[in-house]
Amino acid sequence: MPRSRSGPNTARGTGDAEHRAHADYTGGVYGSMLAASVVIGAGSLGSFPRTELVLLLLVTALVFWIAHVHAQLFGARLAQQAPDRRVVLRVCREEWPIVNAAVPPAAAVAVSPLLGLDVRGALWLALSVAVAGQVGWSMAAARRAGAPPRLMAVTASVNLLLGLLIVSFKIFLTH
Repeated sequence: MPRSRSGPNTARGTGDAEHRAHADYTGGVYGSMLAASVVIGAGSLGSFPRTELVLLLLVTALVFWIAHVHAQLFGARLAQQAPDRRVVLRVCREEWPIVNAAVPPAAAVAVSPLLGLDVRGALWLALSVAVAGQVGWSMAAARRAGAPPRLMAVTASVNLLLGLLIVSFKIFLTH
C-alpha cells in the first residue's frame, strides 16, 4: 500500500524517490473516488446536463488539485523552509493524477450520446468508469510496490467495495 503523501518525510534521497513512485497512484485512487462522488452529488443538472457534468468533474478535480498542492507546499514544507520554484513544480506534477483521474469519467459523459445513452445512462457510465479507475489505480499501486498477487487482490477488492458503497449511495439517493 502506498505510504501517505501528506507527511514531511518527502526530503531528498530514497524517501523522495519512493514518494514519487507512489504519488501518482495515490492521487489516481483519490481522484477516481472524487469523480464518483461528483457524479453522485451532481443531482439535477440544468439545461445542458452533460456539458455541466463534464465541467463539474474537471473543475472539481482542479480545485482539489490546487488544495492538495497548497497543503503539500504549505502544510509540511513551510515549517521547514519556503518552497522554491523547483519544489512547487514538482508538487504540482505529483498531485496532477487527481485531475487525470477525472478525465475518463468526463470523457464517458462526453461520448455518451454517441452510445445512445440518455443523461441517466451517462451518469451511470461515468460512475462505472470512475469506480473502474479507482480499482485500476489501486492495483497499479500494489503492483508497482511489488505486492504479491494476494495483496493485489485484496487492494482491488477493498477499492471495489468502496466503489460499490459509492454506487449504493447513488441508488439510495435516486430512489
